[in-house]
Amino acid sequence: MTTKPIGGDRIWRGIVLLAVYGLPLFFILLPLCGFLVYSLFWVEGTELHHDLTLMNYRRFFGDEIYVPVLRQTVILCLEVAAICIGFGYPVAYFLSGLKGRKKYALLMLLLVPLLMSYIIKMYAIRSILGGNGFLNRALIALGIIDQPLTFFVFNLNAVLLTLSVLLLPFAILPIFLSLERIPKNLLEASADLGGSNRQTFFRVILPLSLPGVVSAASFVFVLAIGDFLTPQLVGGQNGFTFGRIIYSQFGTAFNWPFGAALSVILAALVMVAIVTGAWFGGGKAAVRR
Repeated sequence: MTTKPIGGDRIWRGIVLLAVYGLPLFFILLPLCGFLVYSLFWVEGTELHHDLTLMNYRRFFGDEIYVPVLRQTVILCLEVAAICIGFGYPVAYFLSGLKGRKKYALLMLLLVPLLMSYIIKMYAIRSILGGNGFLNRALIALGIIDQPLTFFVFNLNAVLLTLSVLLLPFAILPIFLSLERIPKNLLEASADLGGSNRQTFFRVILPLSLPGVVSAASFVFVLAIGDFLTPQLVGGQNGFTFGRIIYSQFGTAFNWPFGAALSVILAALVMVAIVTGAWFGGGKAAVRR
């Protein structure tokens, strides 16, 4: 009979605890604290002052530009989340109803775009929606329009459509997993009690899949609100978002403390969205059950 050394168990347990708590602390919490401290510095000309001040936060709330842009960006990202849920739920529901390997083969096909380069996907969308893109050429060839449409290029509509297309797989997967967890005996019990397909969906399937819907919505919202590359490439001058403001502060404006303050504000908003999604998707659903 052999026994493991007690010291070896303690070392292994210490390594596991370091990986579980140390890595998130080092790679997530410390950078966020660094941003918070840096946001309290200030810049005058090209000189960085390390005196702690709330000047950057007062500038954010006092200027008439930043708060409206943040509000507009939040609305845009909520619309992206709604579109992804609206298109993602039927797809996830269809996939969950399939049987055998076909279900997971189609799911993998839907997730293949996630493996592609983000920039390549955006340029592909631009080639479709641009003034000389496939959509405009097709509509002109069919005689529907006389000149290229600019409704879906270099404005917030282009950002909305592009983000919705790019983030749609992130909405499908949580909803699909939520639908897969619904016990089949509940559906059989509903049918045995005389419930129609419509009644079963609205009274059994939809309520039980709401945690997945909320998780998908919060996931898409968080990814959309932190994106600055999509508005940069497809938004143009009329597609300005909060992420582009942060990007400009770290780039052309070279005002890193103010960019850090804007990043802290955005991070706080993201945390609120995550906690709200977890409460509605997890805790509140558990209370209902």
